[in-house]
Amino acid sequence: MESGRNGDSAVINMPESKAKTNGKGKAPVTFTATTKATPQPRGGSKKGIAILDFILRLFATAAAIGATATMGTADQQLPFFTQFFQFEAQYDDFEVFVFFLVTNGIVSAYLILSLPFSIVCIIRPYAAGLRLLLIILDTVIMAVTIASAAAAASVVYLAHSGNPNANWLAICQQFGDFCQATSAAVVASFITSALLMFLIVLSAFALRRN
Repeated sequence: MESGRNGDSAVINMPESKAKTNGKGKAPVTFTATTKATPQPRGGSKKGIAILDFILRLFATAAAIGATATMGTADQQLPFFTQFFQFEAQYDDFEVFVFFLVTNGIVSAYLILSLPFSIVCIIRPYAAGLRLLLIILDTVIMAVTIASAAAAASVVYLAHSGNPNANWLAICQQFGDFCQATSAAVVASFITSALLMFLIVLSAFALRRN
């Protein structure tokens, strides 16, 4: 008995029978068995998305930590002062900046804690439950980050431009270094928000492919 394989089809040839009927030989009998290979799931694209998610989380973590550290060290003291007054600007002089500092500290801690979960998603790209948890938490953190960054941006704008109608003076002409530090912190926070938004889109795309 001979067997041959062509693609997914297996052909089995039966040997010719030696018995003859009415002087005629029997034709060889051929059986064809067709087997279909079961496709194995491939996690290549999902693993690539998970790796990109981890890299973006690293950048978002760095941006959030940078925003927190920059705002926390925003302090400038003018070289001239009087006997009773000392001209100094600190972040804790503005309640909005204190809110910004606390919020970005929480965001930084969350992003650091989310890194191990992102690694698990690389190892197990089909873990839909973990991906769903990350997308929910990322959405909440992104909303908080945007809120604090927008509030701080309004104060930074007033510090740069002032408001003549309300007799609010622009302090950045005197406290230039302080304004540069707070502006850089706000920009870093907006970068964190943008990265979080992209992480949410990636997670939604990964869940859609499930």
